[in-house]
Amino acid sequence: MQVGIIGKPSSGKSTFFKAGTLAEVEIASYPFTTIKPNEGISFVSVDCVDKEFNRQCNPREGFCINHKRFIPVQMIDVAGLVRGAYEGKGRGNQFLDNLRQADGFIHVIDVSGGTDENGNQVEPLSHDPSDDIEFMDYELDMWHYQILKKGWDRFIKQIQVENLDIKRAIAKQLSGLKVNEDDVEGCIKKLKLSHKPSEWADKELKDLASELRKLKPMIIAANKLDVEGSLFNLDRLKKRFPDYKIIGCSAEIELALREAAKKRLIEYIPGEPDFKIVGELGEKQEKGLEFVKNYLKRYNKTGIQEILNEIVFNMLDYIVVYPGGVNKLEDKNGNVLPDCFLMKNGSTALDFAYKLHSDFGDNFIKAMDVKNKRPVGKDYILKNKDVVEIMYKK
Repeated sequence: MQVGIIGKPSSGKSTFFKAGTLAEVEIASYPFTTIKPNEGISFVSVDCVDKEFNRQCNPREGFCINHKRFIPVQMIDVAGLVRGAYEGKGRGNQFLDNLRQADGFIHVIDVSGGTDENGNQVEPLSHDPSDDIEFMDYELDMWHYQILKKGWDRFIKQIQVENLDIKRAIAKQLSGLKVNEDDVEGCIKKLKLSHKPSEWADKELKDLASELRKLKPMIIAANKLDVEGSLFNLDRLKKRFPDYKIIGCSAEIELALREAAKKRLIEYIPGEPDFKIVGELGEKQEKGLEFVKNYLKRYNKTGIQEILNEIVFNMLDYIVVYPGGVNKLEDKNGNVLPDCFLMKNGSTALDFAYKLHSDFGDNFIKAMDVKNKRPVGKDYILKNKDVVEIMYKK
């Protein structure tokens, strides 16, 4: 699974990326700082099951703080998009192509209205962030439309000559976008399009492109909420775009907290409403953390962890499953519950067996629900935070 961060230049995308990953990326307030896509690992969080067993887990990947488990997720930060990106402006096509494999998007906008449509700094509240949401939707719609439109006449003739199934043919054409036959069929039915694509006008193609674009969930990260007056814009955006999940955040404050924690100046669990000072602070650091503390008192969180959790668990519909044993939670090195996997909601015990190893799936006998110490079959539907032991023929 991969989450893509998109937005116009200087909206705070790279700061969001670094806050989530602490990767070393260049951050500056001018357009096209990010020339190549930055890939990194971010983390979603859940209350760890180790507490239910009165144990402390030892993650092999990710980490656990005070029984809060952080699970890795691949993230890509793509350079800022400008109007006309689908036409190639501002390296647009190159950047859009980098998003093909993303399963969902975090659209970072400057909710303070302090950057214009091209990412240039302006007075806060002077730019309408609604325009940024509308422009991104249009750019992505037109990108999908161009892919559909390319060679369309030749495509139609091929369908007619070879008597191809339209949904299968279009799904094949869009396979690079992770679109399948069921997706295409659902969009065609929703739009009530004719079964003869030769009868589709340009408008029908654009409508289909828009529906196909919506298949990938997108959350709006209303960034720079720490700027005075931004809350007014946030409330207005939520009313104007009721179909979007919009969460206010401050990537800059989250980054400050994580870097201070990394330097052991504070104790901070991402997503929590407070932090504890544990190190020696200089005057500038004290002043900065005082500003951060006031922000957290007002909003109760920075919003970054909430956004990551929302898109992975609710919008992309993933759950967390642990491998473990009924009689032993440790691996051969003594690590407790070292692994933890993200599985699509609706996955079965057999799916989980294959996730662990192909041999486990091929030779599956049964699974054990470790919490309840009961056997379950291959069709057992996994629940969030299940601990499962796989029995297989050796």
